[in-house]
Amino acid sequence: MSDIHIRCPKCKWEPDGKPYWQCTCGNYWDTFSTAGRCPQCGKIWKDTQCISTAGGCAAWSPHLDWYDGLDEIIQRLKEEIEERWHQEVRI
Repeated sequence: MSDIHIRCPKCKWEPDGKPYWQCTCGNYWDTFSTAGRCPQCGKIWKDTQCISTAGGCAAWSPHLDWYDGLDEIIQRLKEEIEERWHQEVRI
């Protein structure tokens, strides 16, 4: 998981762990500490806004798109699974 970097997919701004995001219930929190789920009311935010007041661009993007590096990890996992399948066929 160390290959994953959290950054805005539009401008590459990286959040610093501060509670910039506000839920409709009024709670402020760091959306990346909970994968987009408000810890107060449980609402899941599928989209996340980049924070312009902290140096970002204010654009909205799918929350999962902020996790840079997932594609490479998924590809490696697929390759490992395929290799295991090939090994099982040889046995």
